[in-house]
Amino acid sequence: MQLGYNIHSMKNLDIIKTPKKEVIKTAVQVLEAGGLIIFPTETTYGAGVDATNQEAVNKLLVYKTRREGKPLSIAVQDQKSAAKYVEINQQAKKLYQRFLPGPVTIISKSLGKVALGVESEFSTLGVRIPDHKLMLKILKAFGKPITATSANASGKKRPYSIDDIMSNLSQKQKNLIDLVLDAGQLAKNDPSTVIDTTFSTPTTLRAGKIKTIGRESLVSRCESETKKIAGTLMLKHWNKIKKSGLVIGLDGPLGAGKTVFTKGVGKFLQIKEIITSPTYSYIEEYDYQRHGVSGKLYHIDLWKIETAEELKKLEIEELIAPNNVVVIEWWEQGKTELDKKTNLKILISEKENKTREIKIIKIYK
Repeated sequence: MQLGYNIHSMKNLDIIKTPKKEVIKTAVQVLEAGGLIIFPTETTYGAGVDATNQEAVNKLLVYKTRREGKPLSIAVQDQKSAAKYVEINQQAKKLYQRFLPGPVTIISKSLGKVALGVESEFSTLGVRIPDHKLMLKILKAFGKPITATSANASGKKRPYSIDDIMSNLSQKQKNLIDLVLDAGQLAKNDPSTVIDTTFSTPTTLRAGKIKTIGRESLVSRCESETKKIAGTLMLKHWNKIKKSGLVIGLDGPLGAGKTVFTKGVGKFLQIKEIITSPTYSYIEEYDYQRHGVSGKLYHIDLWKIETAEELKKLEIEELIAPNNVVVIEWWEQGKTELDKKTNLKILISEKENKTREIKIIKIYK
């Protein structure tokens, strides 16, 4: 059964000229029918479907193309509505009060009430309350969350006008759109800032217009949390991995959790093999395939490296390539030679009560 409307009955409403009641009524009808709408926000144009309707979400995922496991987020009318779909902890409450409605997406633990493909593989869900009067009225009238992802196809330019969207879509993608709410040319604002509140401190996964939230220092209380932090960093830098590869330098005392962190990287990359410390082999190589992307994880241990000549023999430069992840334990041993090749440098230190501080202390563009 085809959802919503077909291309011949697709509607394009000029929301500046059309009565607001008609716009709201039409949008709700399309959403209730499982259709896909294009709508304006205070950042860019978004693409929305009923986030609780599996067929509608599947349709949106086809429209977006090449999501490769990246989660969607939802738009709701207020914090009370959000609480039906996520657990809002104290740090999330503070962010809601300070920044929402507004250009911020707040990630919390999901309650599992949305369709598959909306929440992340970490069972978390991003929530937006748009600072856009029309969209808030549509959300209130609809009574359920809609997806809040940008309306451009994956990898295409940010959509500040309907032409930005349509000129970069295939006919197949255009056929999936049921309703366009055209507000004309939007101001060229940055996309929303994305903050994860499921860690010990709020962590910025994407810096948008608001760039001062969150810290690049996290506290891990157990091995599973260390692995989750590693996986979240991989998701944050997934585009970088595909484009040119990612090099991560790990430092910290013996037993701090460097290999545990690497296991988290491997879990994100869906590597089935058991990852162990390569102290005596220097380098361990693992093939991975994640959502159609094939590459390698190189796990390197420099603990026994004493000279630049010994480091050179490892030929680490040859391992840096698109789709590859290079994780280097005891990074300080090769700091001089590796400094400018490293994208993320992470210090893992022991704290009280068997906790670990995971601090990102250097990031290269």
